[in-house]
Amino acid sequence: MITYEEFCSRVAAVEARMAAAARAAGRDPATVRLLPVTKTHPADAAVFSARRGLAAVGENRVQEAAEKRPLAEAALAAEGVAAPRWELIGHLQSNKARAAAESFDRIQSVDTEKLARRLDAAAAERGRPLAVLLQVNAGRDPAKFGCELEDAPRLLDAALGCAHLRVEGLMTIAPLGADAAATAELAARTFANLRELRDTLAARHGVALPELSMGMSGDLEAAVAAGSTCVRVGTALFGAR
Repeated sequence: MITYEEFCSRVAAVEARMAAAARAAGRDPATVRLLPVTKTHPADAAVFSARRGLAAVGENRVQEAAEKRPLAEAALAAEGVAAPRWELIGHLQSNKARAAAESFDRIQSVDTEKLARRLDAAAAERGRPLAVLLQVNAGRDPAKFGCELEDAPRLLDAALGCAHLRVEGLMTIAPLGADAAATAELAARTFANLRELRDTLAARHGVALPELSMGMSGDLEAAVAAGSTCVRVGTALFGAR
């Protein structure tokens, strides 16, 4: 695990990249937030993030978050630092919906109607709404999770019909190409697809879908240029896993 000082230096570097990309796209840098991805790193990664003033952290697995969150929150309470929100960015099986609703404040990876209904039931049991994003396979990558672009309207209908879910936007992961140039082209196309889908769905359903979670360490500039509001970064902040 890197030191807190090194982490802060890396955050500053990533935030500078994000701000430059936003200004180049004619956007206010404040409209894009950094979500540090703490998966496979110890609870200190979440502690560092909160201490630095980052409001949320992203995790890929339910069990890992369930183990790390209490440790991080106890350490932060001892420091008098507010705990971060926890967001699930990894694939979620419907049979783990209840556990996910207990461990996370937002689920970014809702990709089926069945999962939406399971999360709705779990949120109802807990007596509070659960924020979600719909994951879309906007790059049509067979190796990625997410609903197909054509299925997104039906998934949104289902999620909006869930009384205990609060649909806040969309999420996607760009495919990898055969080389750097191909990967960059695929990423730009994927992110444009998600933005256009969001605009279409918001107009068609008459709902606000403000969040576009897209972009990671290697493609955040393309994501910000396409309208990302949440960039998920792990390696550039915490180093290789």
